[in-house]
Amino acid sequence: MKRKNIIFLIIGLSVLIVILSILIPPKPIEQSEFEAEIIAENLDTPWAIDFLPDGRVIFTERHGRASILDDGKIKVVGNINASEVSESGLLGIAVDPEFGDNRFVYFYYTHENGNRVSRFVLNENLEDELVLLDNIPNARFHDGGRIKFGPDGKLYITTGDATNPSSAQDTKSLAGKILRMNKNGTVPEDNPFGNYVYSYGHRNPQGIAWHNSKLYASEHGPTRNDEINIIAKGQNYGWPAQCDESPNYLDPIRCYTEFTLAPAGIAFYNDDLYVAALRGTQLRRIVFDDERKTILMEEELFSSMGRIREAVEHNGYLYFSTSNKDGRGIPASNDDKIIRIRIKQD
Repeated sequence: MKRKNIIFLIIGLSVLIVILSILIPPKPIEQSEFEAEIIAENLDTPWAIDFLPDGRVIFTERHGRASILDDGKIKVVGNINASEVSESGLLGIAVDPEFGDNRFVYFYYTHENGNRVSRFVLNENLEDELVLLDNIPNARFHDGGRIKFGPDGKLYITTGDATNPSSAQDTKSLAGKILRMNKNGTVPEDNPFGNYVYSYGHRNPQGIAWHNSKLYASEHGPTRNDEINIIAKGQNYGWPAQCDESPNYLDPIRCYTEFTLAPAGIAFYNDDLYVAALRGTQLRRIVFDDERKTILMEEELFSSMGRIREAVEHNGYLYFSTSNKDGRGIPASNDDKIIRIRIKQD
């Protein structure tokens, strides 16, 4: 066969492969107890996911892009001027519970002088930014970043210690905390220290979730010592002391001293807690007793996906995202992805 014909054959096969990859949907991910499907791919470090009232997914990518996923199609609705350096950038997102009336969406992101919480109006695109809280200490590492509405209608925000461990013990500092604010940006009257601080002594909390009215949080520890905590108003969670080193601090319900999990987003699904793990490269299921204080069993799931950043429940499904393009992972074909799973029906 002539060289020219071989070249045309190779080109033709390449085109055919591209066409087939478009026409043939991704194969389900195998995990025996779950039905799973990839609903978005070729993303760049998706960080947080929330849902609009009509069920559409809205999510952030750390370099500054906010997008809506609707029936497999992605529409970019905003490019926020975030400063992405290592762990910083465009991080958390929260849709207002009254979105149908006010069109408000809230973001946590890094700019040149710190981290901030801002509110945008979402019409066709994000408009009319209003900065609610600014100059939260930031650094290349330990920026926290999760933002969610609690069952009390308040905004809860996780912040890292910005590599300054002592700041976590200072209740006047916004670093190394879980913050709580009214959605107009003011301080709730019943906050414990007369400012935004709700709990303190945190190193780098990256996940929060509620079971009924009880708040849980995941936290990165230093070389192992990652934590799962039950969060109570005004309590000290110890950092820079590690896990259960001191009786003066509220101990975690789980401290991972045997390996590094690097837990990120967390969500309750069918009464079990699911933890997205970055360095642990898994979605970890934690089964509790009826009071949700004692761990009965843990299980490693979806460990073939690489680094997992987000976990969130919505309408009978659990959604999670990979984070293999964050500079610490090994991207696979079509990374990064958002995956939707549900427990198989009998």
